[in-house]
Amino acid sequence: MSFSLYIAKKYLFSKSSNNAINIITRIAGIGVVAGVMSLFIVLSGFSGLKEFSLQFTTVFDSDLKVIPKKGKTLTIAKNIEERLHALSQINSFSKTIEERTFLQYKGKSHIAYVKGVDSNFVNVIPIDSILFYGKWFDSSLDEVVIGLETSSKLSLGIQDYSDLLHLFVPKPGVGQITPLNVSKAFKEEKAVVSGVYQINEELDGKYIFCDFDFARNLLDFDKQTISSLEIKLRSASEEEFVRKKLLTLFNQDVVIKNRLQQNDTLNKMLNTENLAVYLIFTLVLIIALFNVIGSIIMMILDKRKNIKTLYNLGATLPEIRKIFFYQGVLMSALGGIIGVVLGVILVLLQLHYSLVYITDTLPYPVKLTFFNIVVVLITIILLGIISSKIASSRISKDFIEGV
Repeated sequence: MSFSLYIAKKYLFSKSSNNAINIITRIAGIGVVAGVMSLFIVLSGFSGLKEFSLQFTTVFDSDLKVIPKKGKTLTIAKNIEERLHALSQINSFSKTIEERTFLQYKGKSHIAYVKGVDSNFVNVIPIDSILFYGKWFDSSLDEVVIGLETSSKLSLGIQDYSDLLHLFVPKPGVGQITPLNVSKAFKEEKAVVSGVYQINEELDGKYIFCDFDFARNLLDFDKQTISSLEIKLRSASEEEFVRKKLLTLFNQDVVIKNRLQQNDTLNKMLNTENLAVYLIFTLVLIIALFNVIGSIIMMILDKRKNIKTLYNLGATLPEIRKIFFYQGVLMSALGGIIGVVLGVILVLLQLHYSLVYITDTLPYPVKLTFFNIVVVLITIILLGIISSKIASSRISKDFIEGV
Protein backbone atom coordinates (compact mmCIF):
# COMPACT_ATOMS: atom_id res chain seq x y z
CA MET A 1 0.00 0.00 0.00
CA SER A 2 1.36 3.43 -0.96
CA PHE A 3 2.10 6.11 1.61
CA SER A 4 -0.57 8.48 0.18
CA LEU A 5 -3.30 5.83 0.10
CA TYR A 6 -2.56 4.74 3.67
CA ILE A 7 -2.93 8.28 5.06
CA ALA A 8 -6.02 8.91 2.87
CA LYS A 9 -7.75 5.90 4.49
CA LYS A 10 -6.82 7.19 7.93
CA TYR A 11 -8.27 10.63 7.18
CA LEU A 12 -11.43 9.13 5.67
CA PHE A 13 -12.35 6.85 8.57
CA SER A 14 -11.09 8.97 11.49
CA LYS A 15 -12.94 11.87 13.04
CA SER A 16 -11.61 15.40 12.74
CA SER A 17 -11.04 17.54 15.80
CA ASN A 18 -13.35 20.07 14.18
CA ASN A 19 -16.97 18.91 14.57
CA ALA A 20 -18.16 21.10 11.67
CA ILE A 21 -15.89 19.19 9.27
CA ASN A 22 -17.29 15.89 10.53
CA ILE A 23 -20.83 17.11 9.82
CA ILE A 24 -19.86 18.37 6.33
CA THR A 25 -18.19 15.02 5.54
CA ARG A 26 -21.28 13.08 6.64
CA ILE A 27 -23.56 15.31 4.55
CA ALA A 28 -21.27 14.83 1.52
CA GLY A 29 -21.31 11.04 2.01
CA ILE A 30 -25.10 10.93 2.41
CA GLY A 31 -25.48 13.09 -0.71
CA VAL A 32 -23.37 10.69 -2.78
CA VAL A 33 -25.27 7.65 -1.47
CA ALA A 34 -28.66 9.27 -2.16
CA GLY A 35 -27.60 10.44 -5.64
CA VAL A 36 -26.24 7.03 -6.65
CA MET A 37 -29.27 5.21 -5.25
CA SER A 38 -31.64 7.55 -7.13
CA LEU A 39 -29.75 7.13 -10.40
CA PHE A 40 -29.78 3.34 -10.10
CA ILE A 41 -33.49 3.16 -9.20
CA VAL A 42 -34.45 5.44 -12.11
CA LEU A 43 -32.39 3.41 -14.60
CA SER A 44 -33.92 0.18 -13.26
CA GLY A 45 -37.36 1.74 -13.60
CA PHE A 46 -36.76 2.73 -17.22
CA SER A 47 -35.38 -0.75 -17.99
CA GLY A 48 -38.59 -2.18 -16.58
CA LEU A 49 -40.74 0.24 -18.56
CA LYS A 50 -38.86 -0.60 -21.76
CA GLU A 51 -39.38 -4.33 -21.24
CA PHE A 52 -43.02 -3.72 -20.30
CA SER A 53 -43.63 -1.60 -23.42
CA LEU A 54 -41.91 -4.02 -25.80
CA GLN A 55 -43.49 -7.19 -24.44
CA PHE A 56 -46.79 -6.34 -26.16
CA THR A 57 -45.24 -5.65 -29.55
CA THR A 58 -42.93 -8.68 -29.44
CA VAL A 59 -45.96 -10.94 -29.03
CA PHE A 60 -47.37 -9.44 -32.21
CA ASP A 61 -44.11 -9.50 -34.21
CA SER A 62 -42.51 -12.47 -35.92
CA ASP A 63 -38.85 -13.52 -35.56
CA LEU A 64 -38.11 -12.27 -39.08
CA LYS A 65 -40.16 -10.19 -41.49
CA VAL A 66 -39.38 -9.86 -45.20
CA ILE A 67 -40.68 -6.68 -46.87
CA PRO A 68 -39.94 -5.05 -50.24
CA LYS A 69 -37.18 -2.43 -50.26
CA LYS A 70 -39.19 -0.32 -52.71
CA GLY A 71 -42.92 -0.25 -53.22
CA LYS A 72 -45.58 -2.09 -51.23
CA THR A 73 -45.53 -5.61 -52.63
CA LEU A 74 -43.17 -8.43 -53.44
CA THR A 75 -43.59 -11.56 -55.54
CA ILE A 76 -43.27 -15.00 -54.01
CA ALA A 77 -43.19 -17.78 -56.59
CA LYS A 78 -44.09 -21.39 -55.82
CA ASN A 79 -40.45 -22.50 -55.99
CA ILE A 80 -39.59 -19.93 -53.28
CA GLU A 81 -42.17 -21.46 -50.96
CA GLU A 82 -40.75 -24.93 -51.61
CA ARG A 83 -37.22 -23.75 -50.78
CA LEU A 84 -38.51 -22.08 -47.60
CA HIS A 85 -40.11 -25.36 -46.53
CA ALA A 86 -36.80 -27.10 -47.20
CA LEU A 87 -34.90 -24.85 -44.77
CA SER A 88 -34.67 -26.76 -41.49
CA GLN A 89 -33.91 -23.56 -39.57
CA ILE A 90 -37.42 -22.21 -40.31
CA ASN A 91 -40.17 -23.47 -38.04
CA SER A 92 -43.00 -21.87 -40.02
CA PHE A 93 -43.73 -18.92 -42.30
CA SER A 94 -46.82 -16.97 -43.28
CA LYS A 95 -47.71 -14.87 -46.30
CA THR A 96 -49.47 -11.60 -45.48
CA ILE A 97 -51.21 -8.81 -47.37
CA GLU A 98 -51.49 -5.40 -45.75
CA GLU A 99 -53.17 -2.22 -46.94
CA ARG A 100 -54.98 0.78 -45.51
CA THR A 101 -58.75 0.40 -45.52
CA PHE A 102 -61.81 2.46 -44.61
CA LEU A 103 -64.16 0.76 -42.15
CA GLN A 104 -67.83 1.61 -41.74
CA TYR A 105 -70.42 0.24 -39.34
CA LYS A 106 -73.83 1.72 -38.57
CA GLY A 107 -72.82 5.21 -39.67
CA LYS A 108 -69.55 5.17 -37.74
CA SER A 109 -66.20 5.04 -39.55
CA HIS A 110 -62.58 4.27 -38.81
CA ILE A 111 -59.39 3.98 -40.89
CA ALA A 112 -57.19 0.94 -40.22
CA TYR A 113 -54.93 -1.53 -42.00
CA VAL A 114 -56.50 -4.73 -43.24
CA LYS A 115 -54.02 -7.57 -42.74
CA GLY A 116 -54.73 -10.74 -44.65
CA VAL A 117 -52.91 -13.78 -43.26
CA ASP A 118 -52.81 -17.38 -44.38
CA SER A 119 -53.48 -20.47 -42.26
CA ASN A 120 -49.82 -20.67 -41.13
CA PHE A 121 -50.05 -17.33 -39.30
CA VAL A 122 -51.25 -19.04 -36.11
CA ASN A 123 -47.98 -21.01 -36.11
CA VAL A 124 -45.87 -17.84 -36.45
CA ILE A 125 -47.67 -15.59 -33.95
CA PRO A 126 -49.20 -16.88 -30.68
CA ILE A 127 -52.78 -15.87 -31.45
CA ASP A 128 -54.08 -17.09 -28.08
CA SER A 129 -51.92 -14.44 -26.38
CA ILE A 130 -53.59 -11.52 -28.16
CA LEU A 131 -57.22 -12.65 -28.47
CA PHE A 132 -59.33 -10.69 -25.97
CA TYR A 133 -62.66 -12.39 -26.61
CA GLY A 134 -64.38 -14.30 -29.38
CA LYS A 135 -62.48 -16.59 -31.75
CA TRP A 136 -60.02 -16.35 -34.62
CA PHE A 137 -61.65 -15.97 -38.03
CA ASP A 138 -62.73 -18.99 -40.07
CA SER A 139 -60.89 -18.94 -43.41
CA SER A 140 -63.90 -20.46 -45.17
CA LEU A 141 -66.15 -17.59 -44.07
CA ASP A 142 -66.03 -13.82 -44.55
CA GLU A 143 -64.90 -13.15 -40.98
CA VAL A 144 -62.44 -10.67 -39.48
CA VAL A 145 -60.76 -10.07 -36.11
CA ILE A 146 -60.59 -6.45 -34.98
CA GLY A 147 -58.71 -4.65 -32.20
CA LEU A 148 -60.29 -3.50 -28.94
CA GLU A 149 -59.77 0.16 -29.91
CA THR A 150 -61.52 -0.36 -33.26
CA SER A 151 -64.35 -2.19 -31.50
CA SER A 152 -64.76 0.73 -29.12
CA LYS A 153 -64.70 3.42 -31.86
CA LEU A 154 -67.27 1.62 -34.01
CA SER A 155 -69.35 0.26 -31.09
CA LEU A 156 -68.92 -3.09 -32.79
CA GLY A 157 -69.35 -6.47 -31.10
CA ILE A 158 -68.84 -10.00 -32.39
CA GLN A 159 -71.06 -12.33 -34.40
CA ASP A 160 -73.44 -9.55 -35.49
CA TYR A 161 -74.92 -10.97 -38.67
CA SER A 162 -77.71 -8.40 -38.88
CA ASP A 163 -75.28 -5.51 -39.50
CA LEU A 164 -72.05 -6.41 -41.24
CA LEU A 165 -68.77 -4.48 -41.17
CA HIS A 166 -68.07 -2.69 -44.47
CA LEU A 167 -64.47 -2.50 -45.75
CA PHE A 168 -63.52 -0.06 -48.51
CA VAL A 169 -60.21 0.26 -50.39
CA PRO A 170 -59.42 2.55 -53.35
CA LYS A 171 -59.28 0.90 -56.73
CA PRO A 172 -56.02 1.26 -58.71
CA GLY A 173 -56.06 4.14 -61.14
CA VAL A 174 -55.37 7.82 -61.65
CA GLY A 175 -57.43 10.97 -61.43
CA GLN A 176 -59.48 12.67 -58.76
CA ILE A 177 -62.34 11.12 -56.80
CA THR A 178 -65.51 13.20 -57.19
CA PRO A 179 -69.00 12.75 -55.70
CA LEU A 180 -70.13 11.37 -59.05
CA ASN A 181 -67.58 8.54 -59.24
CA VAL A 182 -67.00 7.84 -55.54
CA SER A 183 -68.88 4.54 -55.65
CA LYS A 184 -66.74 3.37 -58.58
CA ALA A 185 -63.47 4.54 -56.98
CA PHE A 186 -63.67 2.10 -54.05
CA LYS A 187 -64.02 -1.62 -53.84
CA GLU A 188 -66.19 -2.89 -51.01
CA GLU A 189 -66.36 -6.13 -49.05
CA LYS A 190 -68.55 -7.08 -46.11
CA ALA A 191 -67.57 -9.22 -43.15
CA VAL A 192 -68.71 -10.29 -39.72
CA VAL A 193 -66.47 -9.84 -36.67
CA SER A 194 -65.56 -13.18 -35.10
CA GLY A 195 -63.20 -11.94 -32.39
CA VAL A 196 -61.43 -8.99 -30.76
CA TYR A 197 -57.70 -8.83 -30.00
CA GLN A 198 -55.85 -6.67 -27.48
CA ILE A 199 -52.13 -5.74 -27.61
CA ASN A 200 -51.82 -2.03 -26.81
CA GLU A 201 -53.83 1.08 -27.59
CA GLU A 202 -51.92 1.94 -30.78
CA LEU A 203 -52.01 -1.53 -32.34
CA ASP A 204 -55.58 -2.22 -31.17
CA GLY A 205 -56.81 0.50 -33.51
CA LYS A 206 -54.35 -0.11 -36.33
CA TYR A 207 -55.01 -3.62 -37.70
CA ILE A 208 -57.95 -5.73 -38.73
CA PHE A 209 -57.11 -9.39 -39.45
CA CYS A 210 -58.76 -11.43 -42.14
CA ASP A 211 -58.10 -14.45 -44.35
CA PHE A 212 -55.39 -14.11 -46.99
CA ASP A 213 -57.78 -14.79 -49.90
CA PHE A 214 -60.35 -12.33 -48.52
CA ALA A 215 -57.70 -9.56 -48.53
CA ARG A 216 -56.40 -10.67 -51.93
CA ASN A 217 -59.87 -10.34 -53.48
CA LEU A 218 -60.43 -7.00 -51.76
CA LEU A 219 -57.17 -5.59 -53.17
CA ASP A 220 -57.25 -7.44 -56.51
CA PHE A 221 -53.85 -9.08 -55.92
CA ASP A 222 -52.77 -12.16 -57.83
CA LYS A 223 -51.78 -15.33 -55.97
CA GLN A 224 -48.03 -14.58 -56.06
CA THR A 225 -48.25 -10.98 -54.80
CA ILE A 226 -47.86 -10.38 -51.07
CA SER A 227 -46.99 -7.47 -48.77
CA SER A 228 -44.65 -9.35 -46.47
CA LEU A 229 -43.40 -12.74 -45.39
CA GLU A 230 -43.37 -13.43 -41.65
CA ILE A 231 -41.08 -16.18 -40.36
CA LYS A 232 -40.71 -18.08 -37.11
CA LEU A 233 -37.26 -19.56 -36.52
CA ARG A 234 -36.44 -22.75 -34.67
CA SER A 235 -33.62 -20.99 -32.85
CA ALA A 236 -32.63 -17.32 -32.54
CA SER A 237 -29.00 -18.27 -33.16
CA GLU A 238 -29.88 -19.25 -36.74
CA GLU A 239 -31.03 -15.73 -37.72
CA GLU A 240 -27.95 -14.71 -39.73
CA PHE A 241 -27.91 -17.98 -41.71
CA VAL A 242 -31.60 -17.62 -42.62
CA ARG A 243 -31.07 -13.95 -43.55
CA LYS A 244 -28.41 -14.88 -46.10
CA LYS A 245 -30.59 -17.63 -47.57
CA LEU A 246 -33.61 -15.33 -47.87
CA LEU A 247 -31.64 -12.68 -49.76
CA THR A 248 -30.79 -15.25 -52.45
CA LEU A 249 -34.41 -16.40 -52.88
CA PHE A 250 -36.10 -13.22 -54.08
CA ASN A 251 -35.56 -11.64 -57.49
CA GLN A 252 -36.18 -8.15 -56.10
CA ASP A 253 -34.49 -6.14 -53.34
CA VAL A 254 -35.95 -6.96 -49.94
CA VAL A 255 -35.44 -5.82 -46.36
CA ILE A 256 -35.31 -8.41 -43.58
CA LYS A 257 -36.16 -7.20 -40.08
CA ASN A 258 -35.96 -9.03 -36.76
CA ARG A 259 -38.19 -8.24 -33.75
CA LEU A 260 -36.00 -5.38 -32.57
CA GLN A 261 -35.82 -3.77 -36.02
CA GLN A 262 -39.60 -4.05 -36.49
CA ASN A 263 -39.96 -1.82 -33.42
CA ASP A 264 -37.03 0.43 -34.28
CA THR A 265 -38.92 3.70 -33.70
CA LEU A 266 -40.21 2.62 -30.29
CA ASN A 267 -36.75 1.39 -29.29
CA LYS A 268 -35.14 4.69 -30.30
CA MET A 269 -37.74 6.66 -28.38
CA LEU A 270 -37.29 4.57 -25.22
CA ASN A 271 -33.48 4.71 -25.48
CA THR A 272 -33.57 8.49 -25.96
CA GLU A 273 -35.79 8.90 -22.89
CA ASN A 274 -33.48 6.62 -20.92
CA LEU A 275 -30.44 8.68 -21.94
CA ALA A 276 -32.18 11.95 -21.06
CA VAL A 277 -33.10 10.71 -17.58
CA TYR A 278 -29.57 9.37 -17.07
CA LEU A 279 -28.08 12.77 -17.94
CA ILE A 280 -30.53 14.62 -15.67
CA PHE A 281 -29.79 12.41 -12.66
CA THR A 282 -26.07 12.50 -13.44
CA LEU A 283 -26.37 16.29 -13.16
CA VAL A 284 -27.98 15.80 -9.73
CA LEU A 285 -25.06 13.53 -8.83
CA ILE A 286 -22.58 16.20 -9.97
CA ILE A 287 -24.28 18.72 -7.68
CA ALA A 288 -24.01 16.22 -4.81
CA LEU A 289 -20.29 15.82 -5.53
CA PHE A 290 -19.76 19.55 -4.95
CA ASN A 291 -20.24 18.62 -1.30
CA VAL A 292 -17.38 16.14 -1.67
CA ILE A 293 -15.15 18.89 -3.09
CA GLY A 294 -16.10 21.17 -0.22
CA SER A 295 -15.50 18.41 2.31
CA ILE A 296 -12.00 17.69 0.96
CA ILE A 297 -11.08 21.40 0.87
CA MET A 298 -12.24 21.77 4.49
CA MET A 299 -10.15 18.72 5.39
CA ILE A 300 -7.12 20.26 3.63
CA LEU A 301 -7.53 23.45 5.65
CA ASP A 302 -7.93 21.46 8.87
CA LYS A 303 -4.80 19.38 8.19
CA ARG A 304 -2.53 22.27 7.16
CA LYS A 305 -0.08 21.65 9.99
CA ASN A 306 0.04 17.91 9.26
CA ILE A 307 0.65 18.67 5.59
CA LYS A 308 3.52 20.99 6.53
CA THR A 309 5.02 18.26 8.75
CA LEU A 310 4.79 15.64 5.99
CA TYR A 311 6.37 18.07 3.53
CA ASN A 312 9.27 18.76 5.92
CA LEU A 313 9.75 15.01 6.43
CA GLY A 314 10.33 14.58 2.68
CA ALA A 315 6.88 14.01 1.20
CA THR A 316 6.65 15.54 -2.25
CA LEU A 317 3.87 17.88 -3.37
CA PRO A 318 2.33 15.25 -5.74
CA GLU A 319 2.31 12.68 -2.89
CA ILE A 320 0.51 15.12 -0.58
CA ARG A 321 -2.02 15.92 -3.30
CA LYS A 322 -2.61 12.20 -3.79
CA ILE A 323 -3.60 11.85 -0.12
CA PHE A 324 -6.66 14.05 -0.59
CA PHE A 325 -7.22 12.80 -4.14
CA TYR A 326 -7.45 9.22 -2.84
CA GLN A 327 -9.65 10.38 0.03
CA GLY A 328 -12.16 11.88 -2.42
CA VAL A 329 -12.08 8.83 -4.70
CA LEU A 330 -12.54 6.47 -1.75
CA MET A 331 -15.44 8.55 -0.43
CA SER A 332 -17.12 8.54 -3.86
CA ALA A 333 -16.50 4.82 -4.45
CA LEU A 334 -17.71 3.84 -0.99
CA GLY A 335 -20.79 6.04 -1.32
CA GLY A 336 -21.40 4.57 -4.78
CA ILE A 337 -21.23 0.98 -3.53
CA ILE A 338 -23.56 1.70 -0.58
CA GLY A 339 -25.96 3.58 -2.90
CA VAL A 340 -26.04 0.72 -5.41
CA VAL A 341 -26.58 -1.87 -2.66
CA LEU A 342 -29.51 0.13 -1.26
CA GLY A 343 -30.85 0.61 -4.79
CA VAL A 344 -30.65 -3.13 -5.51
CA ILE A 345 -32.50 -3.88 -2.26
CA LEU A 346 -35.32 -1.45 -3.16
CA VAL A 347 -35.57 -2.83 -6.71
CA LEU A 348 -35.75 -6.41 -5.35
CA LEU A 349 -38.45 -5.35 -2.88
CA GLN A 350 -40.44 -3.82 -5.76
CA LEU A 351 -40.02 -6.98 -7.84
CA HIS A 352 -41.13 -9.32 -5.05
CA TYR A 353 -43.58 -7.24 -3.01
CA SER A 354 -44.83 -4.58 -5.49
CA LEU A 355 -44.41 -1.57 -3.20
CA VAL A 356 -45.39 1.01 -5.86
CA TYR A 357 -48.33 0.65 -8.28
CA ILE A 358 -49.12 2.51 -11.51
CA THR A 359 -52.79 1.51 -11.23
CA ASP A 360 -54.68 -0.45 -8.60
CA THR A 361 -53.64 -3.73 -10.22
CA LEU A 362 -50.45 -2.90 -12.14
CA PRO A 363 -47.19 -2.68 -10.13
CA TYR A 364 -44.56 -0.27 -11.43
CA PRO A 365 -42.27 -2.35 -13.70
CA VAL A 366 -38.59 -2.47 -12.75
CA LYS A 367 -35.73 -4.61 -14.01
CA LEU A 368 -32.52 -5.49 -12.20
CA THR A 369 -29.63 -5.63 -14.66
CA PHE A 370 -25.87 -5.93 -14.24
CA PHE A 371 -25.46 -3.30 -16.97
CA ASN A 372 -27.19 -0.63 -14.86
CA ILE A 373 -25.00 -1.50 -11.86
CA VAL A 374 -21.85 -1.09 -13.96
CA VAL A 375 -23.06 2.18 -15.54
CA VAL A 376 -23.85 3.73 -12.15
CA LEU A 377 -20.55 2.64 -10.55
CA ILE A 378 -18.49 3.86 -13.52
CA THR A 379 -20.37 7.19 -13.47
CA ILE A 380 -19.78 7.84 -9.76
CA ILE A 381 -16.12 6.75 -9.90
CA LEU A 382 -15.37 8.97 -12.93
CA LEU A 383 -17.14 11.94 -11.36
CA GLY A 384 -15.41 11.20 -8.05
CA ILE A 385 -12.00 11.22 -9.75
CA ILE A 386 -12.74 14.59 -11.39
CA SER A 387 -14.05 16.07 -8.13
CA SER A 388 -11.09 14.79 -6.12
CA LYS A 389 -8.65 16.11 -8.72
CA ILE A 390 -10.22 19.57 -8.49
CA ALA A 391 -10.14 19.58 -4.68
CA SER A 392 -6.59 18.21 -4.29
CA SER A 393 -5.23 20.73 -6.81
CA ARG A 394 -5.81 23.40 -4.16
CA ILE A 395 -2.61 22.21 -2.45
CA SER A 396 0.39 24.18 -3.71
CA LYS A 397 3.89 24.94 -2.47
CA ASP A 398 2.81 28.45 -1.45
CA PHE A 399 -0.11 26.97 0.52
CA ILE A 400 2.22 24.62 2.45
CA GLU A 401 4.91 27.21 3.12
CA GLY A 402 2.31 29.73 4.25
CA VAL A 403 1.40 27.62 7.27
